[in-house]
Amino acid sequence: MVTTGAIIYGKGDYLGFNQEEHPVALQLGGSNPDHMAKCAVLAQERGYDEVNINVGCPSDRVKNGSFGACLMAQPEIVADNVRAMQAVVDIPVTVKCRIGIDDMDEYEDFARFVDIVADAGCDTFIVHARKAWLQGLSPKENRDIPPLNYPRVHMLKEAHPRLSISINGGVKTLADTQEQLKYVDGVMMGREVYANPYILANVDAEIFGDESVQPISRRDVVLKMQQYIEACIARQDDPYFKPWHVARHMLGLYQGQAGGRIWRRYLSQNGTGKSPDPDLLMNALHAVESAQQEINDYNAQKAANNIS
Repeated sequence: MVTTGAIIYGKGDYLGFNQEEHPVALQLGGSNPDHMAKCAVLAQERGYDEVNINVGCPSDRVKNGSFGACLMAQPEIVADNVRAMQAVVDIPVTVKCRIGIDDMDEYEDFARFVDIVADAGCDTFIVHARKAWLQGLSPKENRDIPPLNYPRVHMLKEAHPRLSISINGGVKTLADTQEQLKYVDGVMMGREVYANPYILANVDAEIFGDESVQPISRRDVVLKMQQYIEACIARQDDPYFKPWHVARHMLGLYQGQAGGRIWRRYLSQNGTGKSPDPDLLMNALHAVESAQQEINDYNAQKAANNIS
């Protein structure tokens, strides 16, 4: 998520991404139709596949900027932004929202918001199935404390079969995803994927029914990401780029596996600092595989002793 102010007035390039990331969506934080339209045009020019309006973030900084979850109470403003953006771009303009805010927490309030925004031309909604408390809870608490209400999102889809409705919040397994897909069009997995990215290895077969795609091994993930890091360094697009910028998002790759703690510790201890290690991932992989081999040797010896 990038604010319109950062894009329009900031000195940095907040729209950069690598072609390997497609399909990629830009989420905009803002509520001024002119600014949102301008940023949507820039997003399309840069090659984004979608531009999404943030109507779900509950932080004070976002709230004071008149965007994020507080816009649930102002659907007409969101509708104005949708119209302004769709008038100047061809890529999809979508909305990510909550099911309610504060005391505006009835299905009728939620449905009214969607109806008004959909009438403006938005046909795709990604819904975090929790309300947001704009007063009294931190952004972190707003991700956990308000209870999940999946049925409310299911009701929305049933009432709007022509809209694309995706659900977000609390989905931790591919089995959970399959269950949700009985009621909605898509599922967004956020924190679970970040903490345990290898959960996506079986998505092609289990969710999309493409059994021709063989799951990639964790080792091959590391090798491919090492190639990605080397390509980023060679391109010299960003003089401040470090392997840690990639590696820090891979801390959970060995979640639940032997050597997982060693992987996380090695990356954390060796990834930062003024002298970045260009072979950070490969050295971390060596540490993990060495630990795994020691475990395998120990178990083999133990089994041999039991047999004898």
